[in-house]
Amino acid sequence: MKALTRRGRLSLLAAAALITSVLTAGPAAAAPAPAAAPAAAASVAAAPAPTVEEPAPLPPLGWNSWNTFYCNINEQMVRQTADAMVSSGMAAAGYQYVVVDDCWMQDTRDSNGNLRARTDRFPSGMKALGDYIHSKGLKFGIYHAPREKTCNQYFSNLPGTSSYGNETRDANLFASWGVDYVKHDWCDPRGTAAEQAAVFKKFGDALKATGRPIVYSINPNSAHWNTAPTYSGWGAFSDMWRTSEDLDDAWSTGCSPSADCFVGITEALDIIEPMREWTKPGQYNDPDMLMVGVRNSLTLTENRAHQSMWAMLSAPLIAGNDIRNMSADVRSVLTNPDVLAIDQDALVRQADRVRDDGDAEVWAKPLADGSVAVALLNRGSGTRQISTTLGQIGLGSGTHNYRELWTGATGTTTGQLTASVAQHGVALFKVTPGSGSQPPEDGTALVSSASGRCLDVPNSAVANGTQLVIWDCNSAPNQTWTQTDGTLRSLGKCLDAPLDATAGTRVQLWDCNGGTNQQWTLQSNGTIRGTRSGLCLDVDRNLTANNTAVLLWTCTGAANQVWTRR
Repeated sequence: MKALTRRGRLSLLAAAALITSVLTAGPAAAAPAPAAAPAAAASVAAAPAPTVEEPAPLPPLGWNSWNTFYCNINEQMVRQTADAMVSSGMAAAGYQYVVVDDCWMQDTRDSNGNLRARTDRFPSGMKALGDYIHSKGLKFGIYHAPREKTCNQYFSNLPGTSSYGNETRDANLFASWGVDYVKHDWCDPRGTAAEQAAVFKKFGDALKATGRPIVYSINPNSAHWNTAPTYSGWGAFSDMWRTSEDLDDAWSTGCSPSADCFVGITEALDIIEPMREWTKPGQYNDPDMLMVGVRNSLTLTENRAHQSMWAMLSAPLIAGNDIRNMSADVRSVLTNPDVLAIDQDALVRQADRVRDDGDAEVWAKPLADGSVAVALLNRGSGTRQISTTLGQIGLGSGTHNYRELWTGATGTTTGQLTASVAQHGVALFKVTPGSGSQPPEDGTALVSSASGRCLDVPNSAVANGTQLVIWDCNSAPNQTWTQTDGTLRSLGKCLDAPLDATAGTRVQLWDCNGGTNQQWTLQSNGTIRGTRSGLCLDVDRNLTANNTAVLLWTCTGAANQVWTRR
């Protein structure tokens, strides 16, 4: 799979439209349907579809064998891991799933066409393993592939045992084994986005038809997209979907869009950030399994930042370390109850990167109790001071209480939140409105510092493509802008940059569609940077007259690029 570099994301809308058309149009050149049979008697009711409870109303928590053990897995190790999940306190903290990844199965099916376990590794069979996991109060997960081969079979040039054409058979077999979670991994350079979606949906439908609540985790392949391997429709037939190439046990790998390489923690964050509207209860963006404690590659500071940011994303937290032998530090990171509560918050919102100052970032995540989780992230080297304001994280005026969730430090603030953050570290706060605090304003004007005039929708026109200007500030609705999930909205539409925008392109009003060309970061120096273009909102040529065009330009921090709220 291919990943994206920071500020190099591509729009997913075209891919989304393509997949949607395939899923709704059905197979091409289908044979004519046979004549309809006579209608059954009214007294004969059709058999109801099985009702399946929601398998993952909150992001799944568990463990997977791949990150540490790869193919070196066996029945004894998995049973020991289930024991350790209980004895270490991970189960009590909420971790449930014990997932056996690739290499558990033989390379051919049996005479009845069924999958079978490798007897040298799992002599008791997979049902017995699932029964043991269940006896510990845990849930059983297993790996499968929708194409001809699993990853190991594909890269090892072995025969294959895919689900393709065997969807119902394999789903029923897994259900009979007591499987609670299936990781379905494309792992094949072939297959367009639309083909992948259709195949993934077929197996998801088969799992639902078993009547057993089984978490369906899919891992698409992005080889044909040169972008994150996802689109907003995966949640129609899966519970969680991978958003990037495999995660490496590294802070950053420098993986570029044109390279076939693993991504680091920071690259994974950049890829997933514009997808935040796709996460909701029961449907989760998945930036891949946790690298906390894997091969001890990350420092304690990096482990805390990694766990914090995945929690801020409302991501599935699937540990990948050897939990039988983990250190006290690693255990404390994985089981921090306050951090897990951020991930498991009932509102299930993915955090918004509300400010990006290069290596210093501010992420905010609204919580169900009216509080906001705030991550001050230092991506770079050296300790740095990082600050944010209550308004920037979506809170109003008045006194607010805060608690840092790693140190336990508490305090109050009426304006700013500031912390000294170590390199590759995070300060993670829960900020709660206090007595007498006020909710945030519904919207504000954006005033150009060069002219004192406001960002304006001319004549309150709402047609798509209406180009924006500056005008005398008048507090009218066409000068009122609300920051919502990274967008800037007025008159029910979004501040938008054309998809191919370059320096000098005028900004416009457009239907809100979740594209990165409608995502904007309000930076600490007062500039407003477009996520897709990396360019700043600029008043043309530093002119100050009414009706002067507002466009994109290389960020300079000059007065005609500085905006204040009023």
